[in-house]
Amino acid sequence: MESKFIWMNGEMVPFEKATLHFLTPALHYGAAVFEGIRAYDTPKGPAVFRLTDHAERLLDSARVFGFRDLPWTTEQIVDAVKQTVKVNGFKDCYIRPLLYLDGGGWNLNVDYGKASLAIAAWEWGNYLGEEARAKGIRANISSFTRHHPNVLMTKAKVSGNYANSFLAKTESERLGFQEAIMLDPQGYVAECTGENLFMVRHGKIVTPSTAPVLEGVTRHSIHTIAKDMGYRILEQPISRDQLYIADEVFVCGTAAECIGLSEIDFRTIGNGKTGPVTKQIQDVYHEAIRGKLPQYEAWCEYVG
Repeated sequence: MESKFIWMNGEMVPFEKATLHFLTPALHYGAAVFEGIRAYDTPKGPAVFRLTDHAERLLDSARVFGFRDLPWTTEQIVDAVKQTVKVNGFKDCYIRPLLYLDGGGWNLNVDYGKASLAIAAWEWGNYLGEEARAKGIRANISSFTRHHPNVLMTKAKVSGNYANSFLAKTESERLGFQEAIMLDPQGYVAECTGENLFMVRHGKIVTPSTAPVLEGVTRHSIHTIAKDMGYRILEQPISRDQLYIADEVFVCGTAAECIGLSEIDFRTIGNGKTGPVTKQIQDVYHEAIRGKLPQYEAWCEYVG
């Protein structure tokens, strides 16, 4: 369901009027940064999950990209997101803030451009499909390599970076898979097109180090939940063949939430279904995002 209003530079603009000019530099050069955030219905009303963390990362991404002297604070972005959810009357929704180069910058220098900020929200189910949580999904190792950290900054959600994800995801779906696993420039597992990755083997959970990947907010949430459950988590390089012999592999992200991989490169992972460790973590995560677990309630920022 589409929204009624989109927040644009401090104003609520009717959905059909929330448009940009063709000569907006962000459209031509990918000169923008964004966040993916979700709000969930909870016993206390709609709450945006880890909203402040997302707002801080949006500004961090802008700084990494080179934007300077931005007129928005974390608190202002948090308030604007809550306004957007509230004015549209959503309980469960996906939220997309976009900080973009709106004018100037044709000489490929961000200092000569003007920044704008817009925030949209809409109702959107699980990115990988509603059955994915129980059944898991099929993935393959992409022929496309994830960005080198010194080519396109991997700590920032820069819009232009996602051309890489488009290439990989399109290829994988055309081959009959649901997601692509991307290797880093050294040939080790990095992340998927929109999710971070975890592997379970011999009772330990292993995930790639943060150096080549986006430091996902959901990744941090899953990391915290798993540690609280008593699992040992290692951050270290993972080779593609280690995935093939893993007991379980799962991925996580705001849009996808937490999903197991049933198959990678035509090799069955575990028993070919969502594994027991993944299921345990999934269950706790899904309770946490809906404000049902007191130890994680601080992650839920209520719309009011």
